[in-house]
Amino acid sequence: MATIAGALERVKHELGRYLPSPTIIQACIDAGHRWRKRKFDPVTTIQLFVLQILCCNTAITHLRHLAGFAINAAAYCKARMRLPLTVLQRLLEHSAAAMAQAAGCSQRPGWWCGLRVYLADASSSIAPDTPDVRKRFRQPKNQKKGCGFPVPKLLGLFEAYSGLIVRVLFFTLYTHDLRGAVQLHPLLGPGDLLVGDRAFCSYAHLALLWMRQVAGLFRMHQRRKVDFRRSHRAKKGGFGWRRIRRLGPCDHLVQWSKPADGYRPAWLSQRAYASLPPTLLVRELRYTIAAKGQRTRCVTIVTTLLDPLRYPREKIAQLYALRWTVETHFAQLKTQLKMRRIKCQTAQGVQKEMAIYCLVYNLLRMIMLEAARRQKVPPDRISFIDALRWLLCSAPGQELPDLIINPRREGRHQPRVIKDLQDTYMKMTVPRRKMKQNPARWGGRPKELSQNAASRCRRRNHNRPQASWMTPR
Repeated sequence: MATIAGALERVKHELGRYLPSPTIIQACIDAGHRWRKRKFDPVTTIQLFVLQILCCNTAITHLRHLAGFAINAAAYCKARMRLPLTVLQRLLEHSAAAMAQAAGCSQRPGWWCGLRVYLADASSSIAPDTPDVRKRFRQPKNQKKGCGFPVPKLLGLFEAYSGLIVRVLFFTLYTHDLRGAVQLHPLLGPGDLLVGDRAFCSYAHLALLWMRQVAGLFRMHQRRKVDFRRSHRAKKGGFGWRRIRRLGPCDHLVQWSKPADGYRPAWLSQRAYASLPPTLLVRELRYTIAAKGQRTRCVTIVTTLLDPLRYPREKIAQLYALRWTVETHFAQLKTQLKMRRIKCQTAQGVQKEMAIYCLVYNLLRMIMLEAARRQKVPPDRISFIDALRWLLCSAPGQELPDLIINPRREGRHQPRVIKDLQDTYMKMTVPRRKMKQNPARWGGRPKELSQNAASRCRRRNHNRPQASWMTPR
């Protein structure tokens, strides 16, 4: 029978399969981290951190019941602060590689047309409104100063078949996705394919991937105009192109010209931009999505996969539909693991907390991969929340049972509204300290009612029935 105190032993057992203690210690040594022999060494701190996030980022006072021994909150927080962020980044990459190898993702079963597919996308979270966090991560521009929360932005690189997070980067708000995407390129190599939305579509990005022999497939940027009818040169807004060959209806090969220096992206240096090739051969194609109850969408794709026989148009359309699974991955992180709101009070702590969230996510994805292989279903059919519940309730060494298989619900369309009206409080429009100075203006009860206000209250409550305990004796 599993107990609450045995949750830490279960976490140690599962985490030790892919991140053994020597690996954690070696990562700390490589990062130049030094520590004394004490209760909260790096291995114990990371294990407790993982257990805390597994329980939906529970309070530290609850952690002592889960671990089965006394935990000093101040000592535990200081141990987390001592851990370098680079250590957690290296452990995340090592865990993704070890899990992918254990799941067989490094072989061919999860590949698409002989290519290993990676998905890139960005999301955000909410951090506490402290001076250190506010300095590192800004709040949205549409919020008044002192009335919002800092919003850290994270960019994730996912392995398409397994859903494992290979790398995660953190940026301030309003940082373009391509500024971080360039830092993900060293993780890609020949035979890899990067899929993303229109934020990743640019001449410079495709050229950088082409120079690394990495294929790219993105939705066409809204500023580029695509015309499948013309056969001559076209240039508009600094973006020149020339049709090379027509491959089929709404499918052709186009030669893009390198934009002028005035259109150089801000995230790329002048030297790197000068090293890009003057022209780039890409493939543009368009397809429509017609679903009952929804408007018909036209999707335009640009890719460096030029062979129409090896990469048919229909398969490319199916592959880009796989990109939407990134939204599901972020929903599992932010909704089911409660990463939507971060608790750490410092900028470094916010980044470490989100890195541990990604490490926990990979651990649960590995359980889903094992269950999918045993139950002979695709990994995305396994319930994420059921894997989380089993990991928290099972005993160390217990065999993985059959997990819940989510049914396919094709063609669902529901309005984006909620029925619950529990959020009835007013939204903050001025800082709280100003509202406390004049509570009557902002809906609070003033200290002394004016004579006219008091008389209105007496008239309004004159005919209202009163309870027995309110009636004066």
